[in-house]
Amino acid sequence: MTPEPLEQAQNVARQVLANVRSDQLNLETPCSDWNVGQLIDHLIGAQYWARDGVRGQEMTETGEGSSSGDYVAAFDQIASESLAAFSEDGALERVVNPGFGDMPAAALMGMASTDTFTHSWDLARATGQNTDLAPELASALLEQSRRSIQDAFRSEDGRMFGLEQPAPEDATPADRLAAFLGRRL
Repeated sequence: MTPEPLEQAQNVARQVLANVRSDQLNLETPCSDWNVGQLIDHLIGAQYWARDGVRGQEMTETGEGSSSGDYVAAFDQIASESLAAFSEDGALERVVNPGFGDMPAAALMGMASTDTFTHSWDLARATGQNTDLAPELASALLEQSRRSIQDAFRSEDGRMFGLEQPAPEDATPADRLAAFLGRRL
């Protein structure tokens, strides 16, 4: 296994972030608790979380406030560091604890990939960009999510994951993934 899904998700995020304008930072997003700026901060913070989690380090950076500066450069820097951490010899064979229990590092990478990709979808949706993002990756992440996300992780408030929402028959793979993870289409 390689960190290729994470790299692909980061590339999608980078493309979406590059098209977010500073005058869009206060727009609402499909994540009801976050506006565009806060979602960008989270997207960057998730890269710190993944990097530190796979290295077994305490997370000291959160990404908070990143949207008030050059958020594309901030994302590029930490995404590169996160990908490098997962690419280290033996990294994906480790058992790690990203803050809520032991798990294989490969599972952490899957979570980071799905989080990065899905929040890229959220940003694209909130800023009027095309949400038909990386269909093959979206299909793979949806398949992985169907296997790993249990009903116990879902709730009305969407703290971890929202309740699965309906997707039209002709929905793109990225839209299907978003609906599976609780986003209304």
